[in-house]
Amino acid sequence: MASPSKKAAPRALITGARGFTGHYLSETLRQAGVGVMGASVHPDVDAADDIPLDVTDLEQCRRVIDEQRPDYIAHLAAISYVAHADELAFYRVNVLGTLNLLQACADVGHEPAKILIASSANVYGNACEGVIEESQQPQPVNHYAASKVAMEYMVRTWFDRLPIIVTRPFNYTGVGQPEHFLVPKIVSHFKRGERSIELGNLDVTRDFSDVRTVASIYAALLDGPACGETVNVCSGEPFSLRDIIAVVERLAGYSIEVHVNPAFVRPNEVRMLVGATRKLESLVPGLERPAFEETLRWMYAG
Repeated sequence: MASPSKKAAPRALITGARGFTGHYLSETLRQAGVGVMGASVHPDVDAADDIPLDVTDLEQCRRVIDEQRPDYIAHLAAISYVAHADELAFYRVNVLGTLNLLQACADVGHEPAKILIASSANVYGNACEGVIEESQQPQPVNHYAASKVAMEYMVRTWFDRLPIIVTRPFNYTGVGQPEHFLVPKIVSHFKRGERSIELGNLDVTRDFSDVRTVASIYAALLDGPACGETVNVCSGEPFSLRDIIAVVERLAGYSIEVHVNPAFVRPNEVRMLVGATRKLESLVPGLERPAFEETLRWMYAG
């Protein structure tokens, strides 16, 4: 009598897999025994699991979904730099690219166990001060945020057809994040021993998470039962720019001179973004997070 065959390991398709978040999510899923297929516009030709995919091309989306039939889809591909010069690209990639991915699933008759779509806490804009619940009405103040709001409303029309969960990540950081983002810029200045730094508005306050925590949350949501939901991905803890500088000064053992460059001050800057964690903690119970100072220590040592 033949021994029963082993069930094949689940597989996940990650769009934007070569990006900052995609790298950490790929590693987290692999460690959990999930096969990862990374889809990106410019894949690594030497990586067997990298797949070329331009989400703005519906035919490419159909082909990839039909050929791969992934158990999970994590849609991370997006234009995410708020100051990106091509304003139309926000809508082509963030809205139409997401629509193409969902439409491709429907067109080829494939329903994954879960589709996670990353939106952004930037959708809240300057809507309110204090802790922001998911029920807060979006009030975007830039094209990046507006494109994410449009994407969210479009995605909701698919909630009754596909098992989707939408995440609104607040700020997060870690080793490998590009230096045009705020925290890596600050940390890199200290690592190089520079004595001064040019920054924008010093009074902004943000909710920061560790990218490794975000990857763990995404993995848990992909494997969990929740769908048709929108959830903040956040720490619930506010940190000002001055707080971050003070921590890294302690790590580096010296103080840095900060110059405010008016060119770095956005006229529509979101002053305070801090997320409510209640819904997240109900969907991902027992979530463990490093203290933000530990994240900064990891980045400074990395």
